[in-house]
Order: sequence, then structure tokens, then C-alpha cells
Amino acid sequence: MPEIVEYHGVPVLVCDASGDTIADVQDALDHLIGAAFTSAEVVAVPSARLDDRFFDLSTGLAGAILQTCANYRLRLVVLGDIGHHLSAGSALSDLVSEANRGRDIWFLSDLDALADRMAPNGDRRPSGRVDRPRDGAHRPG
Repeated sequence: MPEIVEYHGVPVLVCDASGDTIADVQDALDHLIGAAFTSAEVVAVPSARLDDRFFDLSTGLAGAILQTCANYRLRLVVLGDIGHHLSAGSALSDLVSEANRGRDIWFLSDLDALADRMAPNGDRRPSGRVDRPRDGAHRPG
């Protein structure tokens, strides 16, 4: 079950690694955007949840999902190691580099990297500190 956590005042929907595969735009609407739409500004999805076609830019799946997130004004963060996808060609590497320079789409290693990235300029959180979910419960790192 996804949960909403807050990083530096920004609500983030954190999706489980064990959820359904996001194989098309409808899956993104059902499992990412629908769940986040009323309560989150950012959706963090493990890379393992994304169908391999997402990482093959020639299929158009990444573009369609990214555009759908933009249409709903949701920022998307893909979490995890995508090295094996990056080695397949330069187009994905270029997309990742360009996306990571912006603020709406990021490809990051984990939730700690996301928390660091969302910190206000110069206010990087100390290693090991974990922001708490909205309900105040401690979320292990």
C-alpha cells in the first residue's frame, strides 16, 4: 500500500516495490496519479514497478507517462538502480541527465536521495535522519 510522507513540507506518495507493474498510461492513472492526486505533489515509484518498455524510449511509454504526470501537475521520481537500462543506449541517459537538471522528473537512487534533493538550498539533511509520515509515526530508513 502506498503511503504519503512529507519531505521538507512537500507531500510525497511513496509507492511499494511490490505493487502492480506500470505498463501503460492507464496503469499510471490508476496506480500513481489517482492515488496521489488529492494528497501529494510528488509520486516516488520504484523503477522495478515500471515496465521495461518505459526505459526503451522508442516505445513512447515514458513520454506518455511523463506527459500524463505533467498534465496532472504531479512530479515523478523514479527510484532505484536503472544502470542496466542506461547501458542499452544513450537516449535514456540523455533523458535522465536532462530530467535530473529540472524539478518535475527525477531519477534517484533511493528515498534518502529524494529527501536530500528536496531540501532547501544549503539545508541538506544529516545522513540517517528520516522525515516522519504525516501521522507522526517513525518511518525506518
